[in-house]
Amino acid sequence: MNDWLLPLTLASSLLAGLIIFFLPERSVGWRSALNLGAAVLKLACVAAMLWGTQQGISYELRLPFLPGHELLLRADPLGLLFVTLSAVLWLLTTVYAIGYLEHSPNRSRFFGFFSLCVTATVGIALSGNLLTFFLFYELLTLATYPLVVHRGTPQVLQAGARYLAYTLGGGVVLLAAIVWLQTLVGPVEFRSGGALVALEATAGVENWMLVGIFALFIAGLGVKAAIAPLHGWLPQAMVAPAPVSALLHAVAVVKAGAFGIVRVVYEVFGIEFAHNLGVLLPLAVVASVTIVFGSLRALTQDDLKRRLAYSTVSQVSYIVLGVALFGPAGTIGGLVHLVHQGIMKITLFFCAGNYAETLGVHRISQMAGIGQRMPWTTAAFTIGALGMIGVPPVAGFISKWYLGLGAIEAGLGWVLAVLLFSSLLNAAYFLPILRLAWFEAPPPSWPHEAHAAHAAHAAHAAHQNRPAHAHPTVADDAAPPPRTGDAAPLLLLPTLCAAALALLAGLAAGVPLSPLDWVRFITATEYLP
Repeated sequence: MNDWLLPLTLASSLLAGLIIFFLPERSVGWRSALNLGAAVLKLACVAAMLWGTQQGISYELRLPFLPGHELLLRADPLGLLFVTLSAVLWLLTTVYAIGYLEHSPNRSRFFGFFSLCVTATVGIALSGNLLTFFLFYELLTLATYPLVVHRGTPQVLQAGARYLAYTLGGGVVLLAAIVWLQTLVGPVEFRSGGALVALEATAGVENWMLVGIFALFIAGLGVKAAIAPLHGWLPQAMVAPAPVSALLHAVAVVKAGAFGIVRVVYEVFGIEFAHNLGVLLPLAVVASVTIVFGSLRALTQDDLKRRLAYSTVSQVSYIVLGVALFGPAGTIGGLVHLVHQGIMKITLFFCAGNYAETLGVHRISQMAGIGQRMPWTTAAFTIGALGMIGVPPVAGFISKWYLGLGAIEAGLGWVLAVLLFSSLLNAAYFLPILRLAWFEAPPPSWPHEAHAAHAAHAAHAAHQNRPAHAHPTVADDAAPPPRTGDAAPLLLLPTLCAAALALLAGLAAGVPLSPLDWVRFITATEYLP
């Protein structure tokens, strides 16, 4: 009866995106209204499904597709966790992108694919079986590629080609896993406790086959989840505009891979079945290696976005590590980090975009005294950075606390050591940035200001050398003056909202409907009854 909410949640961004493609570049008002209207409508649909699920209402829609197969949309608690994160952060990213791309060309193309990207992400969250998940998963790859290469420079196109090679290759491996599994057991729907356990179709299947299928799933999904050594596309993709970097790391691509791994472990194999197969310990080892590797690589990066990218390589594997820990505490830590990491990382990427757009600062070595020049943006960056380290009361502390409890619960003391060591590494690559930003003296001029002064000097020289009868040209016009305050309002507002969410998720962790509360509900009712 209420199943119309599922297609409406998808259509809200899909229809908006298709219309935006055909809008002329000058239609700024219409394009912004469609983007924001679709984001608000999607958030309202998700809120309605959250409320309904708490009241015991189920949401499911089945559509015939291939003989013996169907497309299935379902709003289960895990899917609602991911779709809520996507809907909230997409609204913030939409506002940010409108401000960021205010004077850029090809905005209709950008926002058209931007809307297709959110449609694919929501489809991934609401997929009820492997086939539906795979179709939206590959749509996400195709929808994000034009966003990654939006600027169109040779360097950008090269990074885009690498992105496609990695993600399409991962898609092929994922398809092989799905086909192999469904050849053995038939169509697989996501189920609490594990579809393979519910189907009871694995009795005649040898364990080595199931272990091989599991490995293919992790390899295919691990590309987007940036598990080492499959992470190589992610730092290269940082040539994309800041709103794209934010959605790659916090909302869409990387999170889709991590979310897929959660689905496979808990709702395809089942946590207990996976534990009995012996695949969880190797997964925990791979995740732990990635956590340490990403942090070590982040230490060596001077480019701010690349340091944040390697931080993502490390931080997303906390989710995978939580999934691999056999016990409710590990489950809670991994799943809540799916939300917490997204909120904190989008804050950091918004800040990086603010620095680049306002002052032309792209490198950490250029950030001395930037807190005096852009105090609000730097305050938001500080909250995000402290959260990534795990400092209370920011959201990241909650994630790491439960992951530590999960390591103890699972009897894996070495995992606790990995968590402590990784937190020290997080501090080692974030705290020097904060010291530089807040306590070092600022330079005489920032990169944008130096560029503007140089352009003004060149224009003045050209004016002095111009014949008296000559008419002014575009080159004679003075460069627009740089901003004198913090970032522009449309950039600063979503940045501060994201930082506030990161702080609120930690301070109000025990409040009903907080991310932690919802994850506890998921753990209690679906995964480890």
